[in-house]
Amino acid sequence: MAYKRGDKWVGFYRDVAGKQHTNGNFHRKRDADLWEQEQKAAIRNDTWVDPSRSKMTVGQWSETWIAGRVHLKPKTLSSYRSLLATRVLPTWNTVPLTRIRHSDVVAWVAAMRAELSASRTRQAYHLLSSMLDDAVRDNRLARNPATGVGLPRLPKSDRRYLTHQQLADLADGCGPHRLMVLVAGYTGLRWGELTGLRARRVESLRGRIDVVEAVTEVDGGMVFGTPKTHQHRSVVVPRFIREDLGRQLAGKAPADLVFASRAGTPLRVQNFRRDWFDRAAHAVGLSGLTPHELRHTAASLAIASGASVKGVQSMLGHASAQMTLDRYGHLFPDELDAVADRLDAARADQVLTEPRPDAPVARIWRATSR
Repeated sequence: MAYKRGDKWVGFYRDVAGKQHTNGNFHRKRDADLWEQEQKAAIRNDTWVDPSRSKMTVGQWSETWIAGRVHLKPKTLSSYRSLLATRVLPTWNTVPLTRIRHSDVVAWVAAMRAELSASRTRQAYHLLSSMLDDAVRDNRLARNPATGVGLPRLPKSDRRYLTHQQLADLADGCGPHRLMVLVAGYTGLRWGELTGLRARRVESLRGRIDVVEAVTEVDGGMVFGTPKTHQHRSVVVPRFIREDLGRQLAGKAPADLVFASRAGTPLRVQNFRRDWFDRAAHAVGLSGLTPHELRHTAASLAIASGASVKGVQSMLGHASAQMTLDRYGHLFPDELDAVADRLDAARADQVLTEPRPDAPVARIWRATSR
């Protein structure tokens, strides 16, 4: 029960550890009693938050949170820091975690959408929401106030899938980088995997490439690390490329990059596009094409050649077959028809068109129809 101290009422309760907590800012006894009841109910429902831990601001929590992201790649960390500095902290820096309201987050998202793309808005929101999720796990918040906020839909992009001829023409237009374009268009290597590929990872005679390393541009520098999903994989190069690949490797040391700048350093995508790719794409009627679309092309050509979902997943290094289906499932339009055709063929090989008079079902039918 609340008690009076001077002209104020004091509510108090004990937490699960037996520590007493008080709040002496109430002018009315019933308000102090209500506060006590709310705190005790939160303890019973396991939603209670220690007041001493909930005073941290979003800015303070962001420093703790980002310091704990040791498992993330440098490029991802750099992206998070940029979002924090430009989109999250200008609004939330000095706001205590417990003072964030759902309606405030809704208003913040709406304000961002007025000036940013749907993609950038969603990125900023997901960063804040992830931080608040971890604040709940750390017993600094009872619940995440960002949960359930409506987000702008991402516009559907019309992916372009090149034909064999278009890919050949594009590669020819890229001059000294012809082979690199063909390898990208037939293996689906990501740009960082392609430009981070070392000679020792290629077996040109067997047509195998071991994808164990990738390079990314972070704050103006080039950083080597593991592939996107941290998973190593092997991809197969079509036979018509292998001879050219062997010549590309000639004279290279094991640690040399297979596809590099004149200085032997990793190719930067913006330089490659400026010097070769964009002009070649325009010349073959594919203006606006990006190097990443060669990865989509590799998937479509593999599927058209009869590759399975698991095969495409393995080639692209997707974390799951579901991811492959989500992105390229529409490229398997005849799969169900093919299954039906195979079922028809299998049945025709094993089942007679007319039922045999001595078949079990026929005997049962004759017995029951008398």
